[in-house]
Amino acid sequence: MALTLAPAVLHRIRLHASEAYPEECCGLLLGNEREGGKEVLDVLRMGNAREESRTRRFLIAPEDYARGEAVAAAQGLGVMGFYHSHPDHPARPSAFDLEHAWPWCSYLIASVENRVPTAVKSWVLKDDRSGFDEEIVESREPAPVAPQAPPQPAPAPRVRAGGA
Repeated sequence: MALTLAPAVLHRIRLHASEAYPEECCGLLLGNEREGGKEVLDVLRMGNAREESRTRRFLIAPEDYARGEAVAAAQGLGVMGFYHSHPDHPARPSAFDLEHAWPWCSYLIASVENRVPTAVKSWVLKDDRSGFDEEIVESREPAPVAPQAPPQPAPAPRVRAGGA
């Protein structure tokens, strides 16, 4: 399975991670499930609702998550997972991440060292919840959508001209 993001989307995640440093940033990955993985077409920044340990933990408030689902739905997208940063730590899930992970979701983690994003990796919770499997992260432009021809107007009814 692969997680595909456009370069501009990946840039926005890295920028968010850099701006939030030394605290963890967090947000939602919005997109669609595709053959062979998930395609992320947009991200939605979320505020880190943690009151303490913000340099090592993040929390997305339930009302913010609900708002994110509504934003995704309005764009015809779904929530494919989450992104967050690991300030001065590797881009791999922590034990805390494992305890709070949801099945199926992608967990993209951006490692940030001294405000500079270094590595970005994505993970999916194993079915038995014992750990994560790494997902391939691909950065490329989304596949173009074939334009559809506009609907043709119905032919005008034929009016018979005639007289009495």
